[in-house]
Amino acid sequence: MPTNKDDEQILVIKSDIIFAKGKWQGLKKDNLDYYIDLIKENHEFQKRGAMEINPAFQQIVAYILFSFGTKFFAYKYIKNAYEKRLVNDNYQLGVGGHINPTDADNGDILEAGTMREWNEEVDFKGNFVSKKLVGIIKDESHDVEKVHVGLVYHFVGDSADIKIKETDKMEGKLFELKDIAENISHSPWMQIVYKEYLSKI
Repeated sequence: MPTNKDDEQILVIKSDIIFAKGKWQGLKKDNLDYYIDLIKENHEFQKRGAMEINPAFQQIVAYILFSFGTKFFAYKYIKNAYEKRLVNDNYQLGVGGHINPTDADNGDILEAGTMREWNEEVDFKGNFVSKKLVGIIKDESHDVEKVHVGLVYHFVGDSADIKIKETDKMEGKLFELKDIAENISHSPWMQIVYKEYLSKI
């Protein structure tokens, strides 16, 4: 992994390819196999820094929701975090990040990248009851999100023993689903995930 995040090689897809059937706003829950296949067959790797300001490409981000019983895992960035723009008092729900070239060495690149990000971010001492892709998120109303597409997964575990690994940058906890709305960040993706998925569980 490069010391400079801008030099990180990340998986992207040309915007005109992934949006060949049109752009959407929110969480797409239909025709997911079509988009997953499209990403697998047409992705490329580019430097992260260049992609942050290039709307001709979409950065593919794994975005994992984790729950145990009625509780969902959330975390917040603290003052030492690299992503200064994310530091605040509200909690984030999605665990994950970008897909890298080395993920191609482990079979299904999207699945491998998702699990690598999961294992890098959290220490979960338990087993998964289920893992599923619940939708593909797109937000066209904010500049940062315009160059990102999120693959939203829901992992259900059999244990509450889950912790953030990078304790110098983040802290995490489990929230009751009913308390999520008042404790979770008002960032665009958070709002979409809550409104279009979590509030309907």
